[in-house]
Amino acid sequence: PDEKLDLNDSKWEDIHVITGALKMFFRELPEPLFTYNHFNDFVNAIKQEPRQRVHAVKDLIKQLPKPNQDTMQVLFRHLKRVVENGEKNRMTYQSVAIVFGPTLLKPEKETGNIAVHTVYQNQIVELILLELNSVFGR
Repeated sequence: PDEKLDLNDSKWEDIHVITGALKMFFRELPEPLFTYNHFNDFVNAIKQEPRQRVHAVKDLIKQLPKPNQDTMQVLFRHLKRVVENGEKNRMTYQSVAIVFGPTLLKPEKETGNIAVHTVYQNQIVELILLELNSVFGR
């Protein structure tokens, strides 16, 4: 049965509880939102010339399963609103990318330099946030 949540309940006052749950949901998925088999493609896309990055990322997102695309669009629109309220919540494009990059996008097997992967993971999430309308259309 669908459980109705009352977000006015005092147990939800701490925003970290909700954001932690959101991150955990995406971290616990059997496969990341940006599927394993596309990880290297996304990394290669972000390494391209700045002008080509958006187009490359957009094309890759279109190759993902439809539920992933739909979820991604809702999530990124929400995260964009979070950044737009940055005066209140002190979250920037960069900080949101740091929080969600490694959760949404990771290689199936951690090989090589994890720090390098993290840089790309963050850059990909940041690019999508910055170019939301180009990536997902209006």
